[in-house]
Amino acid sequence: MWTPISLNDLYDRILEAEKEFSGELSNFWELIKIFPEKWKEEKYAKEGDGFWVVAICGRKIVWYNDIEEGFNISDYKIYGQFEDYYCNQDDLNWCIISLFDLIKFGGGIIGQAGPPLPL
Repeated sequence: MWTPISLNDLYDRILEAEKEFSGELSNFWELIKIFPEKWKEEKYAKEGDGFWVVAICGRKIVWYNDIEEGFNISDYKIYGQFEDYYCNQDDLNWCIISLFDLIKFGGGIIGQAGPPLPL
């Protein structure tokens, strides 16, 4: 059974990632990061009362999937509710670099793993 990550454990992961940020990337992170808050995701996160969102940039969120133990980027339309569920197992650094590159160079987020498929 899945046990949601605690806020303290999430913060440990965030602080570890922040050590790697520098220059423009550090500035970007400072602009988009938020105090982590739980957002609703109705299909997979009911047991944990949602997933922790750690950054918002326009209509995109950076969030921690504690089922898969990795960070993801998703869209949202309504504040507090996920639009898309992904099951990447990315480090926070990778998500922030991807989002920064999206803003800098355009295009889309690449390499997103969709939800689990039935066997």
